[in-house]
Amino acid sequence: MSDTLPAAKKQGKRGVSALVALGLGAVLAVGVNMLSDRLLARARIDLTENRLYTLSDGTRQVLQGLQDPVTFRVYYSRRLGAAIPVYGAYAERVRAMLDEYVAVSGGKLRLEVFDPEPFSEIEDRAVALGLQGVPVDQSGEQVYFGLSGVNLLDDERTIPFFQPDRERFLEYDLTRMVWELSNPRRPVLGVISSLPLNGDPRAMMMRQPGVGQPFVAMNQLRQFYTVRDVAADAQVIEPDVQVLMVAHAQNLSEQTLYAIDQFVMRGGRLIALTDPHSESQASRPSPGQRPPSDTSSSLSRLLNAWGVEAPSDKVVLDLRGAWRVRADPRDRVQAVDYLAWYNVPAAGLNRSEIATAELQQVTVASAGEVRRREGATIEFTPLVQTSERTMLVDSTAVRQDPSPARLLADFRPDNQVRTIVARVRGPLTSAFPAPPAPAEGAERPADFPAHRARSEGPANLIVGNDADILEDRFWVRVQDFFGQQVTTPFSDNGNFIINLADSMAGGEALVSLRSRGESLRPFELVEDIRRSAEAQFRQTERGLTERLEATERRLRELRQGPGQGQAPANAVITPEQRAEIDAAREEIRRTRGELRQVQLELRRDIEGLETTLRILNIATVPLLLTIFAIGLGLVRARRRAEARA
Repeated sequence: MSDTLPAAKKQGKRGVSALVALGLGAVLAVGVNMLSDRLLARARIDLTENRLYTLSDGTRQVLQGLQDPVTFRVYYSRRLGAAIPVYGAYAERVRAMLDEYVAVSGGKLRLEVFDPEPFSEIEDRAVALGLQGVPVDQSGEQVYFGLSGVNLLDDERTIPFFQPDRERFLEYDLTRMVWELSNPRRPVLGVISSLPLNGDPRAMMMRQPGVGQPFVAMNQLRQFYTVRDVAADAQVIEPDVQVLMVAHAQNLSEQTLYAIDQFVMRGGRLIALTDPHSESQASRPSPGQRPPSDTSSSLSRLLNAWGVEAPSDKVVLDLRGAWRVRADPRDRVQAVDYLAWYNVPAAGLNRSEIATAELQQVTVASAGEVRRREGATIEFTPLVQTSERTMLVDSTAVRQDPSPARLLADFRPDNQVRTIVARVRGPLTSAFPAPPAPAEGAERPADFPAHRARSEGPANLIVGNDADILEDRFWVRVQDFFGQQVTTPFSDNGNFIINLADSMAGGEALVSLRSRGESLRPFELVEDIRRSAEAQFRQTERGLTERLEATERRLRELRQGPGQGQAPANAVITPEQRAEIDAAREEIRRTRGELRQVQLELRRDIEGLETTLRILNIATVPLLLTIFAIGLGLVRARRRAEARA
């Protein structure tokens, strides 16, 4: 009995000690949480590959450079999140991002959040600001999810409605708004073009959706620049124009070419986009007229004098990234690679240039190459390049009744990487020894500047041989959302153009930020295998098709006889002709069978590749986990054996 009591006392003391330790542990945990919440409230680790949840350097630069306060007002209807959970989750993401902006700005950015109840003053204010109200049921009640920004000068910018489809562009949209409110004066961008970049009033009168609207790229440029049209017969580029974009400008006069030349000689920044075949122009014939036959543009008079060549008679085909388009209706294969339209992935974009460093993809269409002239001393830096699987063809191959299947069948890559867009730097010599005489009936302006034979310091210009980079259908989808136009890019063409303008104008704060918009992750190896297989199939198919057509033609000749017309009904067919006809029919049957077999093998190869990838994707992770578990078990068993020994 005496031994039992001390043991019980010891057990009691241990229990009390355990309870005390548990209580102290709870107090410590609460204290650590409170301390970390106060001191480490903004601490986080972003483990995503592209650091999607980390503010970019461009955003931090814009926020930390704020001189005057900027106020953001968020109008979010809680009823929207309750009715559609997707918007509720997105609203939390927007709020978290805005809180991060406020913290980084050091108090210069102020945030206010409102819940616009129906028929309230807050709702009236949201409507007055131009925010988009959306009905969620049949009652007619409107809900809101937008943002209004204002600076000390009462300049306003709005995001009418936050679309989840643009979530990956959230940081760009927010930082763009801050930048616009903190930089009310915009640089001037001059534009010379034969394309309706700013819209076509005649086409808009047709009242067809999307017809005649300004190009999306131009609308985006207006958010950062004062865009000014420059007349195609201008004799002088106005001195306040900082950047001049010449995009598919056809048949420019000597006087206008001289004006562009002298603009560059005086230190102006030029973006020159020519095109061997403008898909944009070809798809926009004038009302009541046939499609234009001349769809090329050239600035060879200027570029050749500056040490650059951009041929207007050749188009670059590229197997990598080619678009899948509808094939000939008579073809069993419904889609085929159109080698004249292709996406240039990150591997073809210059990672050392700020305009392209973070872009993921740029799309070109019927593009030509840009190259440095032999003997030129300029600095020639490629920005957009093709793969090695390229081929040059005459521009007529894509201008006059283009056949995707024929281009693919005739494709023979020459293993050369070609440049589509390049940056040119260095001292330049004028393309004109003296000013040309004014056009007949015209007079020179009174402030006509003196002629410059050489550039004022090293010139800086962009030369691209594809103006279809600006064409909407090659990089963006435009949808109507309750009367508002919502743009969703699938390629980085718009960001590319704005980055080029920013890098030329000197405002590079938003360049790295824009580039984070798209995160396409194509299976490049799989696509290369599929494209190679289809190219081989097309070559075999064309040979079989030509043999089939020749045999069918021979069969018609045998049936009709040697004359041009139909054979008479009582014509006698000799045994030799009958045997030849039977042989031709057998040849047609055998050729058709081979053709079907080739098509079947192509489809079987692609389906087999897809099946293999699915199996690998499904089995790889469990297999790796199993191997890891077995290895871990063996290591533990070995350690136990060593401990026992």
